[in-house]
Amino acid sequence: MKKDERDILELLKDELEFIEKGGYGRSVRTPWLNKSIFQDSLSCINYGDPYHTQPCNECHLLEFVSPEDRTEDVPCHFIPLNADGETIEDLVLQDNQAKLEREVSAWLRARIKQIEEERAEQAIV
Repeated sequence: MKKDERDILELLKDELEFIEKGGYGRSVRTPWLNKSIFQDSLSCINYGDPYHTQPCNECHLLEFVSPEDRTEDVPCHFIPLNADGETIEDLVLQDNQAKLEREVSAWLRARIKQIEEERAEQAIV
C-alpha cells in the first residue's frame, strides 16, 4: 500500500467545496443515516471502499491529528477545529450539523490559507 499522493491543498479545497455545496446533507435514499465528515467524501482514502483497505496512517489528514489520537478508529474526527479544541467527534455528540459544518469549514479555510502562504514563501526562496 502506498501513501496518499494527492495534493493536500487540493484535497482541502475540494472538501470545502463539498461542504459548501451541501455534500453532507441527508440522502434522499437513506435520510435516517447521518453522513460522516471526511469519511463520506472524496477526502477519505477509503471512500467507496467497503473494506477500508487503506490504513488511516496513509492519509494526509493524519498530520492534523495529535499523536495520542492517531490510533482512534476514525482519527480525522479528532482534528482540533477551533480555539476551544473541539473536534469533529465532539461536535457530532452535540448533534448540531450546522455548527459542525461551520466549524469544519472555518478550519478548512484556515488550513488552506496557511498552506497557500507557506507555498508562496517557498516560491520566493
